[in-house]
Amino acid sequence: MDTRDPRWLNADEKQTWLSLTAMVINLSNALDIQLQRDARISHFEYQVLATLSEAAERTMRMSDLAVLTNGSLSRLSHVVKRLEMQDWVRRTPDPDNGRYTLAILTETGWEKIVATAPGHVEEVRRLVFDPLTQAQQRTLRAISHRVNQAIVPTDTCRLD
Repeated sequence: MDTRDPRWLNADEKQTWLSLTAMVINLSNALDIQLQRDARISHFEYQVLATLSEAAERTMRMSDLAVLTNGSLSRLSHVVKRLEMQDWVRRTPDPDNGRYTLAILTETGWEKIVATAPGHVEEVRRLVFDPLTQAQQRTLRAISHRVNQAIVPTDTCRLD
């Protein structure tokens, strides 16, 4: 058991922390609202479709897709089931190893992501990039990289 006193945040650190958590929550909500309004999908569903759209042959193992979308395999499975009902994704056993399941972006799913991406990227630009100078964008990238490395201390952190 750790008997050291907690390293409480000082006033400046507390304000930084509160600002950061508000930004993360507000940004997530804003992106969800835009995608629901314009494309009738959640931000997580968009992440799944976008990640598959960038994968080789638009195909990925479900376990790898879960890691890259920062979702549990259970959550991903539920979302992919919904995406299958829209004919945007299909699942099939991995022919190289039947213990794995592949998620495949269908042609209809490709069309959905192509139609949805312009509005989404415009919202990302409006909310994140337009308010910042190029120097601030570089600083944000560096800070995000450092925090992500503290959370996931490997070179596989996709959000860097």
